[in-house]
Amino acid sequence: MPSAISYPQIALGFVFSSIIAWLAYRRAALTKSGALGAILTGTAIFGFGGLDWGLLLIAFFISSSLLTRYKESAKEQVAEQFAKGGARDLGQALANGGVAAIIAAIYGLTGSTHWPLMFAFVGAIAEANADTWATEWGVLSKETPRLITTGEPVAPGTSGGVTWDGTKASLAGALLIGMLAFGFHWDIRTWPGLDVLLLLPVGGLAGVLGSLFDSLLGATVQGIYYCDVCSKETERELHRCGARTRLVRGWRAINNDWVNFTGTLVGAAVAGGLGALLVK
Repeated sequence: MPSAISYPQIALGFVFSSIIAWLAYRRAALTKSGALGAILTGTAIFGFGGLDWGLLLIAFFISSSLLTRYKESAKEQVAEQFAKGGARDLGQALANGGVAAIIAAIYGLTGSTHWPLMFAFVGAIAEANADTWATEWGVLSKETPRLITTGEPVAPGTSGGVTWDGTKASLAGALLIGMLAFGFHWDIRTWPGLDVLLLLPVGGLAGVLGSLFDSLLGATVQGIYYCDVCSKETERELHRCGARTRLVRGWRAINNDWVNFTGTLVGAAVAGGLGALLVK
């Protein structure tokens, strides 16, 4: 547990995250701006939280990137509905890792034991992983997605659409982060008794709830558009065909990055709140 700002650790975090970002950029997992976002979030998490925190970020990035590439050709038709696809840009990097980076900075700067912050960090990463797994696996499901608010059948890839397969994938993604947080014996010297075991169920619950809230926002306030040329719904203001789209629901100011950022915030709040209640 850091008792003061460790500039060597921050410098090491910068070097480590820069190497990872460069490798991800070379593998086309990140755009140039996405690499910058990965460096910013990675430096904060590695630099203020330490190696255990950074390893959870890496676990999220690797697992989500692999799932994004899995059966990529089968997802092409659905992918045109998404605002972004393929390599992650700056907005996506900050949306998925920004809350975790802020928590890590607060954790490192306070220099004392704060159980809710530890749980909140796990919740934020668990939600980001849960949401990505739900999306990448859900679009491949043979089930008909249903809007989370009304149960109305919708096309695969529709914002706010959920399937049981996607929900189960969400739980698996969240539990993976909780399990790794426990398995790393995260800051075990500072934990009383077996409270570290709580990271597994709390991470799983916070991740799934945050992911479902993400879907709720996608079905209600996220800006969704319609391309009259292609007769298709999309998250893009400018469709891939080059035509301007028209807003059909939600708010123009709320895009998928804001929805994802809010989802990780909810995951962090749920896990942090449970940490404050359960760990004495």
